[in-house]
Amino acid sequence: MIWFPLFLAFFIANILGYGGGPASIPLMYDQIVTRYGWLNNTEFSNMLALGNALPGPIATKIAAFVGYEVYGWPGFIMALIGTVVPSAVALILLLKIIRRYRHSLIFKGVSLLAQPVIAIMMLLITITIATDAVHSIGYVHSLIIALFAFLALGKFKIHPAFVIILAFMYGGIIIPWTS
Repeated sequence: MIWFPLFLAFFIANILGYGGGPASIPLMYDQIVTRYGWLNNTEFSNMLALGNALPGPIATKIAAFVGYEVYGWPGFIMALIGTVVPSAVALILLLKIIRRYRHSLIFKGVSLLAQPVIAIMMLLITITIATDAVHSIGYVHSLIIALFAFLALGKFKIHPAFVIILAFMYGGIIIPWTS
């Protein structure tokens, strides 16, 4: 009966993930790593990095990977159904409501109040993944990669996929050489 927890985990993460795929990542982390233990921190971090390097929505890539890892093709299908169907149904229903109340100050206020919560959730998962990186590769390498990513993404506007590929190369070439 593992297919039902797969469906439920991704259903919960995606139906409550206000703001799309990136906003649902902390909720998926909670379900995948903390609640069910399907992946550990390192596996989740690697899957997230690889998923971000590939084209397409991140939530569906996470669901596909974890579903397949946990229960093969049936898990793949159940995790994707739990991710896509609730969002599609909610989108259709909410678009009608949004269209009707788009000028309402209450509606705008509710939307704005959700943003700090999402920011804190993203910060917490970032701290968790950064802590895991420091334990795995040390402070020096973690700071080098973080500084490079910050400059590449912020100052030089390099596409995130190329930054991730360069970080993979650094991790595969430099870190073993210096260890």
